[in-house]
Amino acid sequence: MENISAVTSFKLIEYMEMEDQKYLYFIVFLLLYILTLCTNLLLISVIYFEKSLHEPMYIFVGNLAVNGIYRSTILNPFLLSQLMFYSYEISLGLCLAQIYCLHTYAMVEFSILAVMGYDRFIAICHPLHYRIVMSPQKVIGLIALSWMYPFIAFGMYFILTAKLTFCSRIIPEVYCANFLLVRLSCFDTSVHSIVGLVATVFLVVPQLLVVMFSYAQILRVCLLASRDSRFKALQTCTPHLLAFVNYSTGCFFEVIQSRFNMSNFPYGSRMFMSLYILIFPPLLNPTTYGISVQNIRVRILKIFPVKK
Repeated sequence: MENISAVTSFKLIEYMEMEDQKYLYFIVFLLLYILTLCTNLLLISVIYFEKSLHEPMYIFVGNLAVNGIYRSTILNPFLLSQLMFYSYEISLGLCLAQIYCLHTYAMVEFSILAVMGYDRFIAICHPLHYRIVMSPQKVIGLIALSWMYPFIAFGMYFILTAKLTFCSRIIPEVYCANFLLVRLSCFDTSVHSIVGLVATVFLVVPQLLVVMFSYAQILRVCLLASRDSRFKALQTCTPHLLAFVNYSTGCFFEVIQSRFNMSNFPYGSRMFMSLYILIFPPLLNPTTYGISVQNIRVRILKIFPVKK
């Protein structure tokens, strides 16, 4: 056991598996970073400058894109810099900052997806009252709640992690995660685990209930509606469902990794599962909405006309 006063940095040992092909990984992560930034910035620009897209649904999509850029800026430059050096170390302060940012990204993403589910519920189940219910003031309030609630709620739990002392420097990942850092603590973390469970309930369950209730009501209305109405409802909900399934898949991989020993899995599989929630939602969300939502697709095609 190391002297706890000496543990001021951690070693991210998963980078050692990448040494033989680090330049290939560097190019892949760089291209993913550029692609993620470009697609999200394009989506934000189209929504911002096109006044006809200043509707609640598109404003929420824009916030989803902003959160995707927030995530990309946190992780990708760090991955790229680590691949070009051989120390593969991260200071305690930077590790804690990375934990806070990556976890708040994940929770903001879930909150925005929940708000978007509620927006689709009002649009489909109460179309005549949509303008009244989703007023500009209500939209601003929902957006503020989607961002502030995760930052404040996780921040209160994060204080416990920041106060821990550590007896090991080895982190079996390419980035810092809260549950991995807690495992390195020198002391009993039972209280930390209980508080973490309570925090997870408050950060996940309300949003999940909103999504489940919204789509239960949408399904009920669709079963009673005409064929054309069902098709329109499916068309307007498909991008959100794809985004929600994409994000949920990443959450599932995170749960699997945190609860089970993955050392027997091939390195490529572990890397894919580890980075899925951090790479694919911000990469695929703008593509999904850009292709599936006609109003956004038409505006993008005006910028980049396709010759027949």
